[in-house]
Amino acid sequence: MIENEIFRALADPTRRAIFEKLATGSMNASALRQGMEISQPAISQHLAVLRSAKLVKEERQGRFVNYEVNPEGMAHIAQWLAKYRAYWPARIADLKVLLKDMDQ
Repeated sequence: MIENEIFRALADPTRRAIFEKLATGSMNASALRQGMEISQPAISQHLAVLRSAKLVKEERQGRFVNYEVNPEGMAHIAQWLAKYRAYWPARIADLKVLLKDMDQ
């Protein structure tokens, strides 16, 4: 289930930070490392996890590889959340009725 991979990938704070940086635009691994205390091999491993979860895609430009957010990965999360979006309005409506009954 791809959602499990996505949540596992984003559970790590370093990967979330990398993903948030990429949300601002495409960049290579060296640019992603700026401001982070992380080695080049570690950033590569984190990017591999994000790619595996389909959250990030890469594009080669000469000898450089640029990374960017993959909208397909986010679509999986949006679909997963949509299943639960309908749940909350009904629960809140039930809660309002319960609270109104408790006030009387």
